Amino acid sequence: MGRINQAFTCGPFAQGGKVPMAELFATAAAIGFKGVDLSGPYDINEVVVEAPKHGLQVVAIGGHQSLRDGLNKLDNHDRIEAELREKIAFAADHNVRNLICFPGNRNGLDDYRGLLNTAEGLKRVAELAEQKGVNLVVELLNSKVNHPDYQADRTLWGVVMCELVGSPRVGLLYDIYHMQIMEGDLIRNIRDWGKYFLHYHTAGNPGRNDLDDQQEIYYPAVMRAIADTGYDGFVGHEFSPKGEDKIASLRQAFEVCDI
Repeated sequence: MGRINQAFTCGPFAQGGKVPMAELFATAAAIGFKGVDLSGPYDINEVVVEAPKHGLQVVAIGGHQSLRDGLNKLDNHDRIEAELREKIAFAADHNVRNLICFPGNRNGLDDYRGLLNTAEGLKRVAELAEQKGVNLVVELLNSKVNHPDYQADRTLWGVVMCELVGSPRVGLLYDIYHMQIMEGDLIRNIRDWGKYFLHYHTAGNPGRNDLDDQQEIYYPAVMRAIADTGYDGFVGHEFSPKGEDKIASLRQAFEVCDI
């Protein structure tokens, strides 16, 4: 037990921000969580102060704008570089582990050119990320259900992009829910490509809800595969609870993934 460092995204469990931050953080810490992943309805400047009071690390925040219009377009590189440089400095100052990055939608751009452009954009800030000890993680998302036309929708696309950048601080956010939709074969991909996965997200499929027995991913086996790679980062729960007792769903997810 305890081989996986677990985190939670604030939004789904804060009930629209109605739950005071300190109350949510204290409850999560008591369950056994070690990290806060995305600040959701709370001000990030307050989160980075409050989370450590409960023994929680802020493990991931957004690195730049926007998900749909991102690094795969050369015209965006100046803007995104400036945004990432600012966020890298913030992350380093507040012990934030990961900045989430996005290539954006294809909009007619072929996957090879989008891959080259994304890598070129990240090369601009990779050295700074290395100096500051901050990870830049490109999130893999499904283009079938939730994010039509999103370009980073396959593991191999992301792996080749990382190889082109060639930095230990540039990797992937392997979202288990999204990649189950696009590819499946989760455990094999984790075993084969896990060295590129610097952060993970969870949710049940279908529905993006609880990690229960009504969805198709067997999370204990997936967590064991992650732990067996020697991964020492965090797995962040990013699902929407089905019931009214959101803390019960959060506790259940922790127990399922506590291998």
